[in-house]
Amino acid sequence: MNIAICGTRGIPNNYGGFEQCAEKIAVFFRDAGHTVTVYNTVEHPYKKDLWNDIIIIRPTQKVPSLPSFFREFYYDFSSLKDALSRGNDIILELGYAPCSLFFFLKKRAKAKLVTNMAGMEWKRSKWNFFARNIIRYCETLAVKGSDALISDNPGIQKYFLDTYSKDSFYIPYGAEIFENPDKLTLKDFNLIENKYFVLLARFQPDNNIEVILDGYQSSGSDLPFLVIGSHQNKYGEYLKNKFKNNSGIRFVGGIYNYNIVSNLRWFSRLYFHGHSCGGTNPSLLEAMASNSYIVSHDNIFNRSVLEENAFYFKTSNDVAQMIINYNPANRDLFCSNNKKKVISEFNWEAVSESYLKAFANVLGT
Repeated sequence: MNIAICGTRGIPNNYGGFEQCAEKIAVFFRDAGHTVTVYNTVEHPYKKDLWNDIIIIRPTQKVPSLPSFFREFYYDFSSLKDALSRGNDIILELGYAPCSLFFFLKKRAKAKLVTNMAGMEWKRSKWNFFARNIIRYCETLAVKGSDALISDNPGIQKYFLDTYSKDSFYIPYGAEIFENPDKLTLKDFNLIENKYFVLLARFQPDNNIEVILDGYQSSGSDLPFLVIGSHQNKYGEYLKNKFKNNSGIRFVGGIYNYNIVSNLRWFSRLYFHGHSCGGTNPSLLEAMASNSYIVSHDNIFNRSVLEENAFYFKTSNDVAQMIINYNPANRDLFCSNNKKKVISEFNWEAVSESYLKAFANVLGT
């Protein structure tokens, strides 16, 4: 097959979940004998036209003088238009907004369009009314315009079936087991094993950072709470100001070294996961892969991944009680079961094979 991957900032991964997915599956597709093209933004730091025998295309060689929101539209349009002109068999769109506005272009080409729908993006609290309705419209267009849909979580799969009467292939993200913990990492952060809490998230309200930190503050705990994530936005400034008098809360910024983050998860007393609107969240899988004792926001997406192998919260009082009444009794069982699940279900080989099976199904081969 000739496979094109669109919708991300590009590879090698320098950003997040979809970029990591694009990198991992592209390598697997190449090893399986397929010709793979990945679309990169012109801002991506990798500047060559081939990466590990994977073709890299930058459809917009010059960044238009437009606000970032409109540049994203322009990039998605240019990527899809170019991919459709190259005789690809499959075009995999990772995400649907705003690229779905241009799905009408596929009528002119033989390529089958497969869209990974990710989470219910329009429900995220960071969007205003206008943006939310545009994104919801894009979701509808993606459902109607795609030859096949990918759901990364059973909850998302059920949503598309219930809302649009549309079946989708269930294909989650993957993660790699972290196997080399090193306590020396803790010295750089002045931390002691099992004597601190941690969360990792983008600073947006639907990730429940405020709820978690309210609970920590209410608990009266004297153990540090590490907050990992880039906080240079309006919501980040709000949280830093709100909790500025609590010396236990440490906003350490974004940490993009996988070993460092994995060690911080591994040796923490509790790892808090507050994501509430997505499907299968990559950072949750990474926490499972790094032996974290997890407290998760209670929703269908997180429960479908963790099942009974985590604690769940809905309110700040729930968080406070879990900190006050901390009990390590289930730690070994939860961590072991989560690790086994990553190995059996959330591994990149199985994920990549599922994509190829879905492509073959769409092509009727």
